[in-house]
Amino acid sequence: MMQQSDFSELRQAVCQIVAAVPRGRATSYGAVARALGRPGWARLVGRILGSCGEARIPAHRVVDSQGRLSGSHAFGSPSRMRELLESEGVQVAGDPVSRSMMRPSTIPSK
Repeated sequence: MMQQSDFSELRQAVCQIVAAVPRGRATSYGAVARALGRPGWARLVGRILGSCGEARIPAHRVVDSQGRLSGSHAFGSPSRMRELLESEGVQVAGDPVSRSMMRPSTIPSK
């Protein structure tokens, strides 16, 4: 079981990585988990971002591995995540984000 201090450190690391995703780009929960050195922790990354609630953390730039806006429920309105992405120039076709906007190089390596 993860200690509270370990979870706090993980949460801080997730927020730092997500804050580094440039405006107009998106990445996946799995890419964030891999950047942490924990490739199996994509769902935990999603849970952390879903409870983040910090405006300075661009959680809207993180989508699922298929480019779907799976975290949209955390934004108060079903369309808010889409609106934030589109305001930054990210193409959202239907629900998935355009693959050209999702690049592994979006996340700096540790």
